[in-house]
Amino acid sequence: MHVLATAATPDALVMKFGERPQFGPPTPARVTTLVGSARDYYFKGTRSENQGLGIAAFAYYRRVVEDRKAEIFAEIRRVASKLGGSTELLAELDAAAKEQQFSAAVAMVKHGIPASLMINGHNPLTLLHAALSEGLHAQTDAECLELATSIRVVLTDFVERVGNALRDEAALTAAVSRLMSKRPAPSGPPQSGQNA
Repeated sequence: MHVLATAATPDALVMKFGERPQFGPPTPARVTTLVGSARDYYFKGTRSENQGLGIAAFAYYRRVVEDRKAEIFAEIRRVASKLGGSTELLAELDAAAKEQQFSAAVAMVKHGIPASLMINGHNPLTLLHAALSEGLHAQTDAECLELATSIRVVLTDFVERVGNALRDEAALTAAVSRLMSKRPAPSGPPQSGQNA
């Protein structure tokens, strides 16, 4: 609350009730789509993170990942399917999406995930699992804040990689189709008596 005094208004009271858009880095549209029904938890997590409330931010992000586990695995499956993933991998991803526990779901995917979704050579599922495995009660608020930030960053990068993989594959398919339609029909082998 600030008190402003000017010549025109000797006593004025100004109060700030909120901030729109809220303070912090913008949330990519793809992330908002992925978090879907857990959107409120996600944004409570970002607000908590921005205010330095590590335990709260961690708890909200954990809830988002656990609630949207099926959608995370569905996105991986979309990319794997587009890139010609093996039937074993697709079956593992389908089964993992139905699993109740995130840790058990991650363990079910034994054939790995598409290389285009790897983050610095690491599987984003195992990165998220490692962060979520840390107990809230075993960590300080500052440690929880670091973990919460890491969860948000990995989740955001994962979503961007999914979008890029799907877009790149669509662009590549379109480019190949265009080039194939411009290619001249192959001519047969030279006839005997003709110059090669």
